[in-house]
Amino acid sequence: MSNLPFEFTHGGYIKEETLRKRIALRPPTTEAGIDVETDFDYLFPDLARNPNSLLPADNNQDIIAKLKDLGEKIIDANEAEPEATNSNIPPVYTYWGQFIDHDITANTDRTVTDLQTDITKDDFTPLSPDFVIDKLKNLRRPTFDLDSVYGDGPTLDPKNPTEAKDFYQQNDPVKLKIGQNAEQDANGGPIPGVKIPPENDLSRDLPRNNRIAAIADSRNDENLIVAQFHTAFLRFHNAVVDWVRKNEPWNAKNNKKLFVRAQNLVRWHYQWLVINDFLKTVTTPKTVDSILRYGPRFYYPRNGNVFMPLEFSVAAYRFGHSMIRAAYDYNRNFTDQPEALTDATFGLLFSFTGKGDIGGRPPGPGPSNTLPFNWIIEWDRFVDKQKAAQRQRNSARKIDTHLAFPLSDLINEGNEEQPPIRELLKHLAKRNLLRGYFLSIPTGQSLAKKIGVKPLTVEELKKGNSEELNKALEPFLEKTPAWYYVLKESEVRANGDSLGEVGSRIVAETIIGLIKNDPSSYINKRHFFFEVWNPSLGVKLPNGDQIRTISDFLKFAGVLPA
Repeated sequence: MSNLPFEFTHGGYIKEETLRKRIALRPPTTEAGIDVETDFDYLFPDLARNPNSLLPADNNQDIIAKLKDLGEKIIDANEAEPEATNSNIPPVYTYWGQFIDHDITANTDRTVTDLQTDITKDDFTPLSPDFVIDKLKNLRRPTFDLDSVYGDGPTLDPKNPTEAKDFYQQNDPVKLKIGQNAEQDANGGPIPGVKIPPENDLSRDLPRNNRIAAIADSRNDENLIVAQFHTAFLRFHNAVVDWVRKNEPWNAKNNKKLFVRAQNLVRWHYQWLVINDFLKTVTTPKTVDSILRYGPRFYYPRNGNVFMPLEFSVAAYRFGHSMIRAAYDYNRNFTDQPEALTDATFGLLFSFTGKGDIGGRPPGPGPSNTLPFNWIIEWDRFVDKQKAAQRQRNSARKIDTHLAFPLSDLINEGNEEQPPIRELLKHLAKRNLLRGYFLSIPTGQSLAKKIGVKPLTVEELKKGNSEELNKALEPFLEKTPAWYYVLKESEVRANGDSLGEVGSRIVAETIIGLIKNDPSSYINKRHFFFEVWNPSLGVKLPNGDQIRTISDFLKFAGVLPA
């Protein structure tokens, strides 16, 4: 692996020479914090090697043009979001899903020199599966160990500093640094709006150096919601350290023992919640329980090693892109209510990050050096399933083939490129479709047959579509790109309120398979040799309640009022 400092870019594209220019101009204060390479592979390698299970490769220029046309047609024509677009899933699951993605994968979106070509060319040829497996490497450990938060850990021995040493507090090295919210702008001027309860808690930002987040994965400062979610993890860890010191003094006799115990508790709570809250919310009923009881049917380690399935990371798991809203009920300052300062639009949420220079837009800096107090998130607006069930603004969008308008013009992507490459890189749907073709991802119909699910009919694929969308879809009715297929399956068979059977099986088997095959995961930890670890064995809220939902997690972190 190259020693070049790596600045991750979620969903994006970054050239090697562009990265070197960035480093020359401003050395990144954010490092990967961990130096690993693990394998990508196909969940169904026989399908990936069967031309009948793939989009045609012999007329590639025509397929590329038609994929771009399809991508264009699935983006909303404007920013209006009628109630029909709302699911019964709270918005937190959109960004929790993004956080999970960053914790277990990195690299499918980046142009890698060894791949020799990329999706920005109008005549690229789909890569052979063997070539992809050999050349494309995952820059994350797919083990849900939160290396995106911890990096390679704190420096407990000054003679052996870690790469992640700057992520931890100096006076209490087992705790992670937390950023402070600004009470004035960078020029000492006032900030409009009211403070977010608890009003005296202004430790609700990522730690920053020159506005850039000092965290183990820079992608978690890509937008404000995922940045606030990462902040919650920093605070949860620190709260667990305090809990261990108070409730398990035998595990706090030295910093090494204390950190290991706290880190394990954080990881096990996280893994348990991923399976029992996140997965059970976004997949079809009983899928998760079936896999937990009988084991995965398709995901098994290869040559004794876990791997990241390309069908998951390039297609099925990108379902979250369809859940993104054009605007959110973010907090009392930024919402659609009359007394608010303005709406929390997609553009603003991507501006109040280090990459957006905390409120500015390239190339100029914004008005603050850290997140202003008025932009602290109110998590109660993002986690309530009863509110989400009303299918109003406290909902994620449906998992379907209709993506929010701003996803056609991502403000932080492609700005250094020339047209038409810039327009392509800013258009999320086109990129997803082209990347699946580029990396030889099997079609949705072939995946359904392999899993044992009745494939979508032509009528189902056309159902509810505009005339323009059906025209763009016509070349792909028999062989449908996997990402689009997963979205449409959810739309017509689950009303957009969860993944369908194919999407659920790929997503749940991958996540549960990875956790089951990690010897240090909660599933493989026994209490008194027989009881699998569960939240009753972990930290508790002040009232004694267990951490069994993402709301409980945020309450323990102190970022959601109890």
